[in-house]
Amino acid sequence: MSTIFPRNSTTTCSRSAGASVCGPTCANSLPTLGLAPPLDNSEGVFSNTGWFATNQFSMDVIFRNRMKQYECLTNDSSLAAAVYVPFYAGLDISRHLWGYNISVRDSASLALMDWLMSRPEWKAMNGHDHFLVGGRITWDFRRLSDQESDWGSKLLFLPAMKNMTMLVVEASPWNKNDMAIPYPTYFHPAKDSDISDWQNRMRTLNRPYLFSFAGAPRPGIPTSIRGQIMDQCKNSKVAKLLECDLGESKCHSPSAIMNMFQESVFCLQPQGDSYTRRSLFDSMLAGCIPVLFHPGSAYAQYIWHLPKNYTTYSVFIAEDDIRKRNASIEEVLLQIPEKRVKKMREKVIKLIPNLVYADPRSKLGGFKDAFDVAVQSMIGKIAKLRMDLLEGRYIVDYEDDGEGSEQSTRKWEGLRRDGERTWDEFFSKPKDEVSATSQTNASGRQGSVGDSKGKDQAQKKKLRL
Repeated sequence: MSTIFPRNSTTTCSRSAGASVCGPTCANSLPTLGLAPPLDNSEGVFSNTGWFATNQFSMDVIFRNRMKQYECLTNDSSLAAAVYVPFYAGLDISRHLWGYNISVRDSASLALMDWLMSRPEWKAMNGHDHFLVGGRITWDFRRLSDQESDWGSKLLFLPAMKNMTMLVVEASPWNKNDMAIPYPTYFHPAKDSDISDWQNRMRTLNRPYLFSFAGAPRPGIPTSIRGQIMDQCKNSKVAKLLECDLGESKCHSPSAIMNMFQESVFCLQPQGDSYTRRSLFDSMLAGCIPVLFHPGSAYAQYIWHLPKNYTTYSVFIAEDDIRKRNASIEEVLLQIPEKRVKKMREKVIKLIPNLVYADPRSKLGGFKDAFDVAVQSMIGKIAKLRMDLLEGRYIVDYEDDGEGSEQSTRKWEGLRRDGERTWDEFFSKPKDEVSATSQTNASGRQGSVGDSKGKDQAQKKKLRL
Protein backbone atom coordinates (compact mmCIF):
# COMPACT_ATOMS: atom_id res chain seq x y z
CA MET A 1 0.00 0.00 0.00
CA SER A 2 2.90 2.36 0.69
CA THR A 3 3.79 2.37 -3.01
CA ILE A 4 0.31 3.66 -3.90
CA PHE A 5 -0.05 6.12 -1.01
CA PRO A 6 3.52 7.07 0.00
CA ARG A 7 3.48 8.22 3.62
CA ASN A 8 -0.23 9.14 3.12
CA SER A 9 -0.40 12.74 4.38
CA THR A 10 2.44 12.64 6.87
CA THR A 11 4.50 15.11 4.87
CA THR A 12 1.86 17.81 5.12
CA CYS A 13 0.51 19.04 8.42
CA SER A 14 -3.21 19.53 9.00
CA ARG A 15 -4.65 23.00 9.21
CA SER A 16 -6.63 24.29 12.15
CA ALA A 17 -9.80 26.31 11.58
CA GLY A 18 -8.54 27.59 8.27
CA ALA A 19 -5.21 28.85 9.61
CA SER A 20 -2.42 29.03 7.06
CA VAL A 21 -0.08 27.10 9.31
CA CYS A 22 -0.75 24.34 11.78
CA GLY A 23 -0.13 24.35 15.51
CA PRO A 24 3.02 22.90 17.08
CA THR A 25 1.27 19.84 18.50
CA CYS A 26 0.06 18.95 15.03
CA ALA A 27 3.44 19.37 13.36
CA ASN A 28 5.34 17.64 16.15
CA SER A 29 3.03 14.61 16.36
CA LEU A 30 4.23 13.00 13.15
CA PRO A 31 7.94 12.40 13.91
CA THR A 32 7.12 11.37 17.50
CA LEU A 33 4.86 8.38 16.74
CA GLY A 34 1.82 10.63 17.11
CA LEU A 35 2.60 11.55 20.72
CA ALA A 36 4.20 15.02 20.25
CA PRO A 37 7.01 16.28 22.57
CA PRO A 38 6.99 15.52 26.31
CA LEU A 39 5.14 17.95 28.56
CA ASP A 40 6.95 20.10 31.07
CA ASN A 41 6.11 19.03 34.62
CA SER A 42 7.51 21.99 36.52
CA GLU A 43 4.16 22.44 38.30
CA GLY A 44 4.01 18.80 39.40
CA VAL A 45 0.61 18.14 37.81
CA PHE A 46 1.78 15.11 35.84
CA SER A 47 3.91 12.13 36.71
CA ASN A 48 7.56 12.32 35.68
CA THR A 49 7.27 10.22 32.53
CA GLY A 50 4.65 9.32 29.94
CA TRP A 51 3.07 12.75 29.38
CA PHE A 52 3.07 14.39 25.95
CA ALA A 53 1.50 17.40 24.21
CA THR A 54 -0.66 15.06 22.12
CA ASN A 55 -3.02 16.57 19.56
CA GLN A 56 -6.61 15.35 19.88
CA PHE A 57 -6.70 14.40 16.18
CA SER A 58 -3.48 12.36 16.04
CA MET A 59 -5.16 8.95 16.40
CA ASP A 60 -4.25 7.81 12.87
CA VAL A 61 -0.53 7.90 13.62
CA ILE A 62 -0.77 6.60 17.20
CA PHE A 63 -2.90 3.64 16.17
CA ARG A 64 -0.66 2.62 13.28
CA ASN A 65 2.46 2.74 15.43
CA ARG A 66 0.74 0.66 18.11
CA MET A 67 -0.34 -1.78 15.41
CA LYS A 68 3.28 -2.22 14.31
CA GLN A 69 3.98 -3.67 17.78
CA TYR A 70 0.89 -5.91 17.83
CA GLU A 71 1.95 -9.46 18.63
CA CYS A 72 -0.53 -11.21 16.32
CA LEU A 73 0.27 -9.67 12.92
CA THR A 74 0.41 -11.91 9.85
CA ASN A 75 1.19 -11.33 6.18
CA ASP A 76 -1.12 -14.21 5.22
CA SER A 77 -4.59 -12.73 4.88
CA SER A 78 -6.17 -16.20 4.87
CA LEU A 79 -5.06 -16.56 8.49
CA ALA A 80 -6.14 -13.08 9.56
CA ALA A 81 -9.13 -12.44 11.80
CA ALA A 82 -9.25 -8.87 10.49
CA VAL A 83 -7.54 -6.73 7.86
CA TYR A 84 -6.19 -3.37 9.06
CA VAL A 85 -5.83 -0.71 6.35
CA PRO A 86 -3.03 1.71 7.38
CA PHE A 87 -4.49 4.75 5.63
CA TYR A 88 -4.32 8.08 7.49
CA ALA A 89 -7.90 9.12 6.72
CA GLY A 90 -7.99 11.82 9.39
CA LEU A 91 -4.72 13.44 8.39
CA ASP A 92 -5.69 13.30 4.74
CA ILE A 93 -8.95 15.22 5.17
CA SER A 94 -7.39 17.58 7.72
CA ARG A 95 -5.17 19.02 5.00
CA HIS A 96 -8.15 19.80 2.77
CA LEU A 97 -11.03 20.85 5.03
CA TRP A 98 -10.55 24.56 4.30
CA GLY A 99 -10.11 26.12 0.88
CA TYR A 100 -10.16 22.98 -1.27
CA ASN A 101 -12.79 21.76 -3.71
CA ILE A 102 -14.58 18.44 -3.31
CA SER A 103 -12.46 16.76 -5.98
CA VAL A 104 -9.35 17.32 -3.89
CA ARG A 105 -11.12 16.31 -0.67
CA ASP A 106 -12.33 13.02 -2.18
CA SER A 107 -9.31 12.15 -4.31
CA ALA A 108 -7.37 9.91 -1.90
CA SER A 109 -10.54 8.22 -0.59
CA LEU A 110 -11.69 7.27 -4.10
CA ALA A 111 -8.24 5.99 -5.01
CA LEU A 112 -8.09 3.96 -1.80
CA MET A 113 -11.44 2.25 -2.44
CA ASP A 114 -10.49 1.41 -6.04
CA TRP A 115 -7.18 -0.06 -4.87
CA LEU A 116 -8.71 -2.09 -2.03
CA MET A 117 -11.45 -3.57 -4.21
CA SER A 118 -8.81 -4.80 -6.66
CA ARG A 119 -6.99 -6.76 -3.95
CA PRO A 120 -7.51 -10.51 -3.37
CA GLU A 121 -7.96 -9.84 0.37
CA TRP A 122 -11.08 -7.83 -0.40
CA LYS A 123 -12.76 -10.65 -2.30
CA ALA A 124 -12.73 -13.01 0.70
CA MET A 125 -15.54 -11.15 2.50
CA ASN A 126 -16.23 -8.26 0.12
CA GLY A 127 -14.43 -5.96 2.55
CA HIS A 128 -16.51 -6.78 5.63
CA ASP A 129 -13.35 -7.89 7.47
CA HIS A 130 -11.47 -4.63 6.69
CA PHE A 131 -11.12 -1.67 9.02
CA LEU A 132 -9.24 1.62 9.13
CA VAL A 133 -8.79 4.52 11.52
CA GLY A 134 -9.79 8.14 10.97
CA GLY A 135 -8.75 10.16 13.98
CA ARG A 136 -11.48 12.77 13.59
CA ILE A 137 -15.24 12.95 14.08
CA THR A 138 -17.45 11.03 11.66
CA TRP A 139 -19.00 14.19 10.19
CA ASP A 140 -15.67 15.08 8.60
CA PHE A 141 -16.16 12.04 6.35
CA ARG A 142 -19.91 12.33 5.69
CA ARG A 143 -20.42 15.14 3.21
CA LEU A 144 -24.12 15.17 2.35
CA SER A 145 -23.89 16.47 -1.21
CA ASP A 146 -21.46 17.40 -3.95
CA GLN A 147 -21.93 21.10 -3.37
CA GLU A 148 -18.59 22.83 -2.87
CA SER A 149 -19.89 24.57 0.26
CA ASP A 150 -20.66 21.29 2.05
CA TRP A 151 -18.25 20.08 4.70
CA GLY A 152 -15.71 17.28 4.55
CA SER A 153 -15.22 14.28 2.30
CA LYS A 154 -17.68 11.54 1.35
CA LEU A 155 -15.44 8.66 2.42
CA LEU A 156 -18.03 7.03 4.69
CA PHE A 157 -20.71 7.38 2.02
CA LEU A 158 -18.68 5.58 -0.65
CA PRO A 159 -20.43 2.28 -1.49
CA ALA A 160 -17.45 0.03 -0.74
CA MET A 161 -16.74 1.85 2.52
CA LYS A 162 -20.16 0.78 3.79
CA ASN A 163 -18.82 -2.77 4.05
CA MET A 164 -15.77 -1.72 6.05
CA THR A 165 -15.59 -0.35 9.58
CA MET A 166 -13.95 2.96 10.38
CA LEU A 167 -12.75 3.73 13.90
CA VAL A 168 -13.30 7.40 14.69
CA VAL A 169 -13.29 9.53 17.83
CA GLU A 170 -17.00 10.24 17.32
CA ALA A 171 -19.36 7.93 15.44
CA SER A 172 -22.74 8.51 13.82
CA PRO A 173 -25.79 7.45 15.86
CA TRP A 174 -27.54 6.41 12.65
CA ASN A 175 -24.97 4.41 10.71
CA LYS A 176 -23.18 1.13 11.22
CA ASN A 177 -19.91 1.53 9.32
CA ASP A 178 -18.16 3.53 12.03
CA MET A 179 -17.36 2.85 15.68
CA ALA A 180 -16.14 5.32 18.29
CA ILE A 181 -12.89 4.89 20.20
CA PRO A 182 -11.48 7.29 22.83
CA TYR A 183 -9.76 10.53 21.92
CA PRO A 184 -6.02 10.47 22.66
CA THR A 185 -5.16 12.04 26.02
CA TYR A 186 -1.83 13.49 27.15
CA PHE A 187 -0.89 10.28 28.98
CA HIS A 188 0.91 7.44 27.15
CA PRO A 189 2.27 5.01 29.74
CA ALA A 190 5.25 2.84 28.88
CA LYS A 191 4.80 0.23 31.62
CA ASP A 192 2.16 -1.05 34.03
CA SER A 193 3.63 0.81 36.99
CA ASP A 194 3.09 4.12 35.15
CA ILE A 195 -0.64 3.38 35.23
CA SER A 196 -0.92 1.92 38.73
CA ASP A 197 1.14 4.74 40.24
CA TRP A 198 -1.07 7.32 38.54
CA GLN A 199 -4.25 5.55 39.68
CA ASN A 200 -3.05 5.52 43.28
CA ARG A 201 -2.21 9.20 43.09
CA MET A 202 -5.71 10.04 41.79
CA ARG A 203 -7.26 8.12 44.69
CA THR A 204 -5.53 10.25 47.32
CA LEU A 205 -6.06 13.75 45.91
CA ASN A 206 -7.90 16.46 47.81
CA ARG A 207 -10.73 17.74 45.60
CA PRO A 208 -11.94 21.12 46.90
CA TYR A 209 -14.41 21.79 44.06
CA LEU A 210 -17.71 19.95 43.76
CA PHE A 211 -17.79 20.48 40.01
CA SER A 212 -15.93 22.30 37.24
CA PHE A 213 -16.15 23.15 33.58
CA ALA A 214 -13.53 24.10 31.00
CA GLY A 215 -14.90 25.52 27.78
CA ALA A 216 -16.45 28.39 25.89
CA PRO A 217 -20.06 29.29 25.10
CA ARG A 218 -21.54 28.44 21.71
CA PRO A 219 -23.68 31.50 20.85
CA GLY A 220 -23.85 30.39 17.23
CA ILE A 221 -25.58 27.13 18.18
CA PRO A 222 -29.12 27.97 19.42
CA THR A 223 -29.58 24.62 21.19
CA SER A 224 -26.30 24.79 23.12
CA ILE A 225 -26.58 24.77 26.91
CA ARG A 226 -23.01 25.89 27.51
CA GLY A 227 -24.08 29.42 28.37
CA GLN A 228 -26.43 28.19 31.10
CA ILE A 229 -23.78 25.80 32.43
CA MET A 230 -21.23 28.59 32.66
CA ASP A 231 -23.76 30.80 34.45
CA GLN A 232 -24.40 28.04 37.00
CA CYS A 233 -20.65 27.69 37.55
CA LYS A 234 -20.25 31.43 38.09
CA ASN A 235 -23.13 31.50 40.58
CA SER A 236 -21.86 28.56 42.65
CA LYS A 237 -19.41 28.77 45.54
CA VAL A 238 -18.36 25.14 45.06
CA ALA A 239 -17.61 25.26 41.33
CA LYS A 240 -14.63 26.24 39.22
CA LEU A 241 -14.86 27.63 35.69
CA LEU A 242 -12.04 27.77 33.17
CA GLU A 243 -13.24 30.03 30.36
CA CYS A 244 -11.78 29.39 26.94
CA ASP A 245 -11.37 31.61 23.90
CA LEU A 246 -9.30 31.74 20.74
CA GLY A 247 -6.62 33.94 22.30
CA GLU A 248 -4.33 33.36 25.24
CA SER A 249 -6.11 31.15 27.73
CA LYS A 250 -5.29 28.60 30.39
CA CYS A 251 -7.53 26.28 28.39
CA HIS A 252 -4.60 25.84 26.03
CA SER A 253 -2.39 24.70 28.91
CA PRO A 254 -2.54 20.93 29.58
CA SER A 255 -1.27 21.46 33.12
CA ALA A 256 -3.98 24.05 33.92
CA ILE A 257 -6.73 21.80 32.56
CA MET A 258 -5.51 18.64 34.27
CA ASN A 259 -4.95 20.49 37.55
CA MET A 260 -8.54 21.73 37.56
CA PHE A 261 -9.86 18.23 36.85
CA GLN A 262 -7.72 16.81 39.65
CA GLU A 263 -9.22 19.35 42.06
CA SER A 264 -12.82 18.49 41.10
CA VAL A 265 -15.20 15.76 42.21
CA PHE A 266 -17.39 16.11 39.10
CA CYS A 267 -16.51 17.47 35.65
CA LEU A 268 -19.21 18.86 33.36
CA GLN A 269 -19.09 17.55 29.79
CA PRO A 270 -21.79 19.16 27.62
CA GLN A 271 -21.80 18.95 23.84
CA GLY A 272 -19.50 21.31 22.00
CA ASP A 273 -19.57 21.75 18.24
CA SER A 274 -20.36 18.05 18.01
CA TYR A 275 -21.61 15.39 20.42
CA THR A 276 -18.24 14.52 21.94
CA ARG A 277 -15.24 16.15 23.61
CA ARG A 278 -11.68 15.05 24.25
CA SER A 279 -12.20 16.66 27.65
CA LEU A 280 -14.31 13.67 28.73
CA PHE A 281 -11.24 11.44 28.70
CA ASP A 282 -8.90 14.06 30.14
CA SER A 283 -11.25 14.47 33.10
CA MET A 284 -11.67 10.74 33.69
CA LEU A 285 -7.89 10.37 33.52
CA ALA A 286 -7.82 12.81 36.45
CA GLY A 287 -10.26 10.65 38.43
CA CYS A 288 -13.06 13.18 37.95
CA ILE A 289 -16.61 11.82 37.60
CA PRO A 290 -18.11 13.06 34.30
CA VAL A 291 -21.50 14.76 34.22
CA LEU A 292 -23.09 14.27 30.81
CA PHE A 293 -26.09 15.99 29.26
CA HIS A 294 -26.62 14.03 26.04
CA PRO A 295 -26.17 10.27 25.45
CA GLY A 296 -24.39 11.02 22.18
CA SER A 297 -21.47 12.39 24.19
CA ALA A 298 -20.51 8.95 25.55
CA TYR A 299 -23.22 6.34 26.13
CA ALA A 300 -24.12 5.82 22.46
CA GLN A 301 -20.49 6.24 21.41
CA TYR A 302 -17.81 4.36 23.33
CA ILE A 303 -19.61 1.06 23.83
CA TRP A 304 -16.37 -0.92 23.63
CA HIS A 305 -14.53 1.14 26.23
CA LEU A 306 -17.15 2.29 28.75
CA PRO A 307 -19.55 0.20 30.88
CA LYS A 308 -23.08 -0.27 29.59
CA ASN A 309 -24.43 0.83 32.96
CA TYR A 310 -23.55 4.52 32.77
CA THR A 311 -24.66 5.17 36.36
CA THR A 312 -21.59 3.35 37.67
CA TYR A 313 -19.16 5.98 36.41
CA SER A 314 -21.14 9.11 35.46
CA VAL A 315 -24.08 11.41 36.21
CA PHE A 316 -26.68 12.18 33.56
CA ILE A 317 -28.69 15.42 33.51
CA ALA A 318 -30.83 15.88 30.40
CA GLU A 319 -30.07 18.97 28.32
CA ASP A 320 -33.71 20.02 28.39
CA ASP A 321 -33.63 20.24 32.18
CA ILE A 322 -30.77 22.74 31.93
CA ARG A 323 -32.28 24.55 28.96
CA LYS A 324 -35.65 24.98 30.70
CA ARG A 325 -33.95 25.79 34.00
CA ASN A 326 -35.57 22.80 35.69
CA ALA A 327 -32.32 21.55 37.22
CA SER A 328 -29.61 23.03 39.40
CA ILE A 329 -26.38 21.17 38.73
CA GLU A 330 -25.14 21.93 42.23
CA GLU A 331 -28.30 20.59 43.87
CA VAL A 332 -28.32 17.42 41.76
CA LEU A 333 -24.71 16.63 42.64
CA LEU A 334 -25.09 17.46 46.34
CA GLN A 335 -27.92 14.93 46.57
CA ILE A 336 -25.61 12.05 45.63
CA PRO A 337 -24.51 10.19 48.80
CA GLU A 338 -20.80 10.37 49.59
CA LYS A 339 -20.55 6.59 49.61
CA ARG A 340 -21.84 6.44 46.06
CA VAL A 341 -19.52 9.26 44.97
CA LYS A 342 -16.50 7.30 46.23
CA LYS A 343 -17.70 4.18 44.44
CA MET A 344 -18.16 6.08 41.18
CA ARG A 345 -14.74 7.70 41.45
CA GLU A 346 -13.13 4.32 42.02
CA LYS A 347 -14.89 3.00 38.92
CA VAL A 348 -13.58 5.94 36.88
CA ILE A 349 -10.04 5.36 38.14
CA LYS A 350 -10.22 1.64 37.33
CA LEU A 351 -11.30 2.52 33.78
CA ILE A 352 -8.18 4.61 33.13
CA PRO A 353 -6.09 1.82 31.50
CA ASN A 354 -8.80 1.21 28.89
CA LEU A 355 -9.04 4.91 28.02
CA VAL A 356 -5.38 5.74 27.33
CA TYR A 357 -3.07 4.71 24.49
CA ALA A 358 0.23 3.24 25.63
CA ASP A 359 3.52 4.54 24.28
CA PRO A 360 3.93 2.74 20.91
CA ARG A 361 7.57 2.06 21.75
CA SER A 362 6.57 -0.09 24.73
CA LYS A 363 4.22 -2.91 25.63
CA LEU A 364 2.09 -3.04 28.75
CA GLY A 365 1.98 -6.26 30.72
CA GLY A 366 -1.19 -6.79 32.74
CA PHE A 367 -3.22 -3.81 31.50
CA LYS A 368 -5.18 -3.50 28.26
CA ASP A 369 -5.06 0.00 26.83
CA ALA A 370 -7.58 1.64 24.49
CA PHE A 371 -5.81 0.16 21.46
CA ASP A 372 -6.02 -3.38 22.85
CA VAL A 373 -9.72 -2.99 23.63
CA ALA A 374 -10.44 -1.58 20.16
CA VAL A 375 -8.58 -4.31 18.27
CA GLN A 376 -10.09 -7.16 20.31
CA SER A 377 -13.57 -5.68 19.90
CA MET A 378 -13.04 -5.22 16.17
CA ILE A 379 -11.94 -8.83 15.81
CA GLY A 380 -15.00 -9.93 17.79
CA LYS A 381 -17.29 -7.87 15.56
CA ILE A 382 -15.84 -9.46 12.42
CA ALA A 383 -15.92 -12.96 13.94
CA LYS A 384 -19.64 -12.60 14.60
CA LEU A 385 -20.21 -11.41 11.06
CA ARG A 386 -18.18 -14.31 9.69
CA MET A 387 -20.31 -16.73 11.70
CA ASP A 388 -23.49 -15.09 10.38
CA LEU A 389 -22.23 -15.63 6.85
CA LEU A 390 -21.34 -19.26 7.50
CA GLU A 391 -24.79 -19.89 8.95
CA GLY A 392 -26.50 -18.26 5.97
CA ARG A 393 -27.80 -15.18 7.76
CA TYR A 394 -28.45 -11.97 5.88
CA ILE A 395 -26.07 -9.05 6.16
CA VAL A 396 -26.05 -5.56 4.69
CA ASP A 397 -23.90 -5.22 1.58
CA TYR A 398 -23.02 -2.14 -0.44
CA GLU A 399 -23.96 -3.71 -3.78
CA ASP A 400 -27.68 -3.79 -2.93
CA ASP A 401 -30.19 -1.16 -3.97
CA GLY A 402 -33.36 0.07 -2.33
CA GLU A 403 -34.36 1.13 1.15
CA GLY A 404 -31.70 0.70 3.78
CA SER A 405 -31.78 -0.47 7.36
CA GLU A 406 -28.74 1.16 8.94
CA GLN A 407 -30.78 2.90 11.64
CA SER A 408 -32.53 -0.34 12.61
CA THR A 409 -29.16 -2.10 12.58
CA ARG A 410 -27.78 0.43 15.03
CA LYS A 411 -30.76 -0.16 17.31
CA TRP A 412 -30.45 -3.92 16.90
CA GLU A 413 -26.87 -3.74 18.14
CA GLY A 414 -28.20 -2.07 21.30
CA LEU A 415 -26.04 1.01 20.99
CA ARG A 416 -28.70 3.28 22.46
CA ARG A 417 -29.97 1.08 25.25
CA ASP A 418 -28.93 0.63 28.85
CA GLY A 419 -31.04 -1.99 30.59
CA GLU A 420 -34.61 -0.78 30.25
CA ARG A 421 -33.66 2.77 29.26
CA THR A 422 -33.63 3.74 25.62
CA TRP A 423 -31.98 6.86 24.25
CA ASP A 424 -34.12 7.04 21.11
CA GLU A 425 -35.86 10.24 22.23
CA PHE A 426 -32.52 12.05 21.98
CA PHE A 427 -31.97 10.90 18.40
CA SER A 428 -35.53 11.10 17.11
CA LYS A 429 -35.11 14.02 14.73
CA PRO A 430 -35.33 12.80 11.11
CA LYS A 431 -31.88 12.73 9.60
CA ASP A 432 -32.83 14.71 6.51
CA GLU A 433 -34.14 17.52 8.71
CA VAL A 434 -30.92 17.97 10.65
CA SER A 435 -28.89 20.92 9.44
CA ALA A 436 -25.70 20.06 7.61
CA THR A 437 -24.28 23.51 8.13
CA SER A 438 -20.69 23.32 9.23
CA GLN A 439 -19.68 25.18 12.34
CA THR A 440 -16.06 24.89 13.32
CA ASN A 441 -13.94 26.02 16.20
CA ALA A 442 -10.22 26.58 16.48
CA SER A 443 -9.56 22.87 16.77
CA GLY A 444 -11.24 22.19 13.45
CA ARG A 445 -14.25 20.36 14.87
CA GLN A 446 -17.45 20.43 12.91
CA GLY A 447 -20.95 21.11 14.15
CA SER A 448 -23.35 18.28 14.97
CA VAL A 449 -25.00 17.21 11.77
CA GLY A 450 -27.17 14.35 10.64
CA ASP A 451 -26.93 12.25 7.52
CA SER A 452 -29.64 11.39 5.01
CA LYS A 453 -30.39 7.89 3.81
CA GLY A 454 -29.04 8.43 0.30
CA LYS A 455 -29.94 6.60 -2.87
CA ASP A 456 -27.15 4.04 -2.44
CA GLN A 457 -28.15 2.98 1.08
CA ALA A 458 -27.92 -0.76 1.53
CA GLN A 459 -30.57 -3.43 1.73
CA LYS A 460 -30.17 -6.94 3.09
CA LYS A 461 -28.30 -9.36 0.89
CA LYS A 462 -27.31 -12.95 1.46
CA LEU A 463 -23.58 -13.59 1.17
CA ARG A 464 -21.79 -16.90 1.50
CA LEU A 465 -18.14 -17.68 2.13
